[in-house]
Amino acid sequence: MNGRSDGHIQVGESHAGSVSPSVSRGTVVLAATPIGNVADASTRLVELLQSADLVAAEDTRRLYDLANRLGVRVGGRVVAYHDHNERRMADPILDQVCDGACALVVSDAGMPTINDPGMAIVRRAIERGIPVTCAPGPSAVLDALALSGLPTDRFCYEGFLPRRHQERLRHLRTLRSEERTMVFYETPHRIDQAMQDLQEVFGPDRLMALCRELTKEHEQIRRGTVGEIVRSLQEDPPRGEMVLVVAGASALEARRNDPEAMDDRRLAVLARDLARTEGLRLKEAIARVAAEHPLADGSLPNRKRIYALAVQEDKED
Repeated sequence: MNGRSDGHIQVGESHAGSVSPSVSRGTVVLAATPIGNVADASTRLVELLQSADLVAAEDTRRLYDLANRLGVRVGGRVVAYHDHNERRMADPILDQVCDGACALVVSDAGMPTINDPGMAIVRRAIERGIPVTCAPGPSAVLDALALSGLPTDRFCYEGFLPRRHQERLRHLRTLRSEERTMVFYETPHRIDQAMQDLQEVFGPDRLMALCRELTKEHEQIRRGTVGEIVRSLQEDPPRGEMVLVVAGASALEARRNDPEAMDDRRLAVLARDLARTEGLRLKEAIARVAAEHPLADGSLPNRKRIYALAVQEDKED
């Protein structure tokens, strides 16, 4: 990283006054970079790479590789700005912006702040009254949403699913009554387990799309039900980063899955009726009812309390 050992970042004198008229001085610019196809780089991104006084990059090697592929020379100082140092680096970068520099913030792919570094500098800039703007461009979230064939009028972005199985299940349960289209990121080594959990929580018939290698030569969009996608993974395991787009719950499903819809006593009655109609042991029926009616935070109801209430109902009959 260029600059003094105390973390202060100096803008090279050779670049003073060199900023293009379309690049505002004294401004932070968040710029989207290609997510796969380098031809998706905007003219504005190219201009910013050449003209900005300071470039804060998630990975400086990838930044220079991108510049080489675009055939441009990065004109300003380049500093590393990533998950491990973004809070510490935000103010030194913004100090230079206050002195009139144009600071460009880029991540490895896509838009900074969207599952990438950048939020710390945006928040500090807002607190300090420093202008922040965007040079928009490629977005894996929007690309996948548009290609999924699912409703796009209302959607929610959930980022990467939790790594651990139980945490992932708990998080997904909080979304059982979500009516908006949902967008998730997932990695190749967790996709099998993640899809099994999606099927357990949302059922095999929920529509979805699995999008991989977006904008690249081997781009692939798998569309179908959750159950069909699970089977396709067994037959043809995917490689590369993936975006999962899952249909929201229907209005009926949302009402049925509403975590506020059932208290423990109603769950006890439901479990007792299920045990009678399907010939199950009461504990088995309670386990199924509890799994189908998670609480608002994604955790499951207390089965011991439901059991006690169910036994009490039997005694009162």
